[in-house]
Amino acid sequence: MEHLLDFLLSTRTVAVLGAHPNPNKPAFYVPDYLHRKGYKLLPVNPGYAGQELWGQTVVSRLTDLGEPVDILNVFRRSQALPDHLEEILHVRPRLVWLQSGIIHDGFAETLQQAGMQVVQDRCLMVVHRKLVG
Repeated sequence: MEHLLDFLLSTRTVAVLGAHPNPNKPAFYVPDYLHRKGYKLLPVNPGYAGQELWGQTVVSRLTDLGEPVDILNVFRRSQALPDHLEEILHVRPRLVWLQSGIIHDGFAETLQQAGMQVVQDRCLMVVHRKLVG
């Protein structure tokens, strides 16, 4: 996990696939924690496109972001991940983080073969708190 600490300390931009405006949902409070820790959050969710979260306009697709992404924090059901594969390969985040309960080995393997790091079934907020504080 030491490499994760270095990565979290050097990272500044986190795209949030499945971002949600409801403060009771993990897709809001996990990214909100990161925002309060100084990360730039780029929200992605077609259902809320045009709204504002964390000082940024929500976009429909990852390919609408228009800037490099260090971490892609994913809040989508495991079975929906293949639908986003092409976008993720196009955007090429340095790390794809699948939140707690999200596991798809074939998806992860494809991203790793394309040179991206992948974390599955772990909460980014919990790991950040443990490693960074």
